[in-house]
Amino acid sequence: MLELDDAHKSYRMGDTTVHALRGVTLTIEPGEFVAIMGPSGSGKSTLMHVLGLLDVPERGSYRVYGREVARLDGDELAVLRREVVGFVFQQFNLLPRLSALENTALPLIYSRQHEQTERAVALLKQVGLETRMQHRPNELSGGQQQRVAIARALVNRPRIILADEPTGNLDSESQHEILGLLKDLNAQGITIILVTHEEEIARAARRIIRIRDGVIQSDDARKKKPAAVAPVDVATVSVPPARTMFAEIREHVRLGLKTLAANKVRTGLSMLGILIGVAAVVAMLALGQGAKRDIEARLSALGSNLLMLRQGAVRVGGVAIESGATTRLTIEDVAAVKEQLPAVREASGTVTGRGQVSFLNKNWNTQIMGTGPAYASMRAAQPTVGRFFTDDENRRRARVAVIGRTLVRELFGGNDPVGETVRINKVSFQIIGVLPEKGATGWRDEDDVIVVPLASAMHRLLGRDYLNYIDIEVTSAAEIDATTAAVNDLMVSRHRVPPSQRQDAYQIRNLADIQAALSETSRTMSLLLASIAAISLLVGGIGIMNIMLVSVTERTREIGLRKAVGACRRDILMQFLSEAVVISAVGGLLGIGLGLLATWLMSAAAGWAVSVSSWSVLLAFGFSAGIGVAFGFYPARKAAGLNPIDALRFE
Repeated sequence: MLELDDAHKSYRMGDTTVHALRGVTLTIEPGEFVAIMGPSGSGKSTLMHVLGLLDVPERGSYRVYGREVARLDGDELAVLRREVVGFVFQQFNLLPRLSALENTALPLIYSRQHEQTERAVALLKQVGLETRMQHRPNELSGGQQQRVAIARALVNRPRIILADEPTGNLDSESQHEILGLLKDLNAQGITIILVTHEEEIARAARRIIRIRDGVIQSDDARKKKPAAVAPVDVATVSVPPARTMFAEIREHVRLGLKTLAANKVRTGLSMLGILIGVAAVVAMLALGQGAKRDIEARLSALGSNLLMLRQGAVRVGGVAIESGATTRLTIEDVAAVKEQLPAVREASGTVTGRGQVSFLNKNWNTQIMGTGPAYASMRAAQPTVGRFFTDDENRRRARVAVIGRTLVRELFGGNDPVGETVRINKVSFQIIGVLPEKGATGWRDEDDVIVVPLASAMHRLLGRDYLNYIDIEVTSAAEIDATTAAVNDLMVSRHRVPPSQRQDAYQIRNLADIQAALSETSRTMSLLLASIAAISLLVGGIGIMNIMLVSVTERTREIGLRKAVGACRRDILMQFLSEAVVISAVGGLLGIGLGLLATWLMSAAAGWAVSVSSWSVLLAFGFSAGIGVAFGFYPARKAAGLNPIDALRFE
């Protein structure tokens, strides 16, 4: 069954090499009850660890049912421990946050039989703890805890029970109970290997092996051993097939939640960094997206594929003349641009000035704009209430006007002004429409304006025969550069500008370039805000990693225990990784809620434009989960790589 041949094992303690086993040769048959005795430091615990597959000899041979242990990797040793060996430790090694039933069923998790808890229940009843199944270790006596440990060792139906000082911390009555249990198990055909330093306990065994300084001193078979039981074909023992992905993830998440719930304050502090980070990402993206949409709305009000033609300031004798003094734009220029340039879809001249507008006992100083009917379509200024003026009204110099939202509020108290008559610079005009709201740009309120027909503004209000500028709509963006040059050439030709003055005679502004610049600025600001918020997520991830590293250190003995009962590297890795993901996922969900609240507060209190999109919420949550995986992987890998013996010895 178990065969040791010239086994050696040594440890380094500082600069000293301790030889724990020196050429041990030993054979244990199925069904034996063996006691290993020796003083402290004799090597009996090391021998038990080697026999229990927690460690391997550095020299010599160890075979389990004929299979050489030295050729097995860590996961194969874990599976063999789970299928063949059950451990009963002197310190019980029960997980404090689990109940007696959950501690007993712990090995079933790693044998992929977690749902089969009926055996754990039956074993607890067998050891007399049917009324204490839901109690935690701190609610059990020492004898009861040891019985839970024995039930846990039996849950996977092992062929060997290794008991390390199982009665060392118990009173006399509990000692007799535990010894009675071990004898009953041996009578059922289970091989018992008992490590003790008490003669009275050793006499319960059928064979006593005495060891000192790593060498077997004597091997006394005191009683006839029972008939051998059927051996196990360990060559067929391998890593069991994995459960469905959903079942495995569900189990790891359940364990993760239970573990994290046992340390609420530390878990809460770990989540705090992720929570703040996700909330910041959601809020900053909402703020950036809202600003972007606000800019896009205002840019759309400028129109698309637009050029703005203005007269420039020329120099005469080295002296700059007032803008437009020699190259003023006229209504005839508007007609020429429309007729002579095929790439021009529409053109509209504009004059501007300021004036006093009054209605009843209210008056308001505002901007007066005279323009053509095409302005409404070119500048996305179709009235939301009423209508825009027509070509016929422009030719007739009709006294009609369309007003902005600011005038509606200041002169009419927000009431519908269509049909009312106002006086502009003491000239009566009838309101026929209300312009769409455009908001403020810098220090200028785009809604503080009254628009009248171009001819009416020039001859009835402002007394001008020239235009301030001409809006030109090009058929497509690809034609803008060519049209810009063509418009400049046309104006130079029409106004006979001398070659020496042509460079500054006219200014043509491409509103598409302005739109692109503003859009790019908005995008850059959104990315900047999101990047700043993402930094807080990274800080939260570092916090998770630190906390998980502390958790690995604090739970080193637990990791050793889980490996002793059959956990593979992947099981430990997934357990700690799932805890990190649970922290980041729960923190992410709470952060989304906080981010939405912050977004609402920014909108309500400061009046900022915000826009929460589903992709930004998903991005923040996905990033938080990714942070959990990324920063939780190193601690999880460190935990998975621990040697079970070193972990169990950790203080």
